Amino acid sequence: MLEQLATLSPYIRVAMESTHPATWELPEREIWDYEILYLQEGRLLVTVEDIAYNGIPGDIFVFKPGQRHSIHVLDDRPVSQPHVHFDLHERPDSQELAVSFRKSSQMTPLQRGWFRPNLLSDGPLAIPNHIRLRHPKRFETMLIELIEEFQLKLALYEVSCKGLLLSLLAYLIRHSDPSMALPEGNIQAVRRHLHAKWNSEVTLEELSGMFNISKYYLVRTFKKHYETTPIQYHRQIRIDKAKQLLRYTTISIQHISDQLGFGSIHAFSRAFKMAEGMPPIAYRTASLSLPVQEGR
Repeated sequence: MLEQLATLSPYIRVAMESTHPATWELPEREIWDYEILYLQEGRLLVTVEDIAYNGIPGDIFVFKPGQRHSIHVLDDRPVSQPHVHFDLHERPDSQELAVSFRKSSQMTPLQRGWFRPNLLSDGPLAIPNHIRLRHPKRFETMLIELIEEFQLKLALYEVSCKGLLLSLLAYLIRHSDPSMALPEGNIQAVRRHLHAKWNSEVTLEELSGMFNISKYYLVRTFKKHYETTPIQYHRQIRIDKAKQLLRYTTISIQHISDQLGFGSIHAFSRAFKMAEGMPPIAYRTASLSLPVQEGR
């Protein structure tokens, strides 16, 4: 999926905040491109392919090419709905294409040829038509930032808008797929702590006490998200730091061992050889012929 996201080069057609009175409605239509609509205030009845959704503030709706959909205000209050229309890939006609307000049965054969491929309904980029986030403010902030960038049209705004839209899509995909759910807050805090403690040893007992979680829960949940245990993860952080120091500095191996908080140079050498298959001195010698920096 990351590869597919990386190849996207979206074109933003419309990005705006809009407010509609209580009498407003959008009759059924099919759009040629994609639309993300965020319900900021008010309530809506949104129907997509004959499935009705009662929209409340914080709800997100994603309309895809060729999907029949309609929108109606539900009560006597106006609605605020920032939204963005876009192509996932910029095409030669992207700048000329308008936003459709018709059904395909009302279109000419030429117009029916303007529908973009629907890549967001199935496969690794799938996003549901209706999303209700537990905490929607982060998404709202990201969308408003995109709209402001699009409307201000400062230098390089097209590039900036592409990046902001890709961030929005990644956010929605991540929150739509349970297998990609973000780690709980305490597990994220553990990970940040492990990166900060690259120069010393850590133990499960220390982590369990510091973050007030059981060792069993810590290991199981951390491994679920990062495919390794906290101690193994931390060990690799220190080994990666050692590799940088070995390759890009002339600091002695003893000094590197001390910086990384190993008990002795022998303990450091054993840990490094176990991780990399060679002792530190051999790695330093071999790295002299490597043209590019390694990284994780």
